[in-house]
Amino acid sequence: MAGTRFGNLPIYVRGIVVKGFGRGSKELGTPTANFSEKVTDSVTKDTENGIYFGLASVDDSPVYRMVMSIGWNPYYNNTKKTMEVHILHTFENDFYGSELRVIVLGYIRPEKDFPSLDKLIDEIHNDIKIANTNLGEKAYDDYYKDSYLIKEST
Repeated sequence: MAGTRFGNLPIYVRGIVVKGFGRGSKELGTPTANFSEKVTDSVTKDTENGIYFGLASVDDSPVYRMVMSIGWNPYYNNTKKTMEVHILHTFENDFYGSELRVIVLGYIRPEKDFPSLDKLIDEIHNDIKIANTNLGEKAYDDYYKDSYLIKEST
């Protein structure tokens, strides 16, 4: 099982979806929901950079599987640290300004640079396979019903 060497898991994160660099959908074919710098800074100070898997919900949506990148995205030479969530579901519309809730459950790999965009895309697809495999394990079943991911009705 991936992620067992990280004592700080699971990590619960909540924030408003903000615009990112615009590369996820256009260049990578994997749209991402991005947390603000404030949320990113508060979470990542005690978290190793890398690729993680877990569960997510947007506003009052169902719970979906997700893969999240925490770090500097070396292929793009980012100058600021980001938390980018790729939800394993196809949404009809963008949801900037919506509340994103995630539970980070496991660690897949460290972030790294790639010699080409194609190699990066291949690795992202592999990360998604690893996430799906891990999130199918019984050990994670209860998280799909975790009240943290389910927005309370008002």
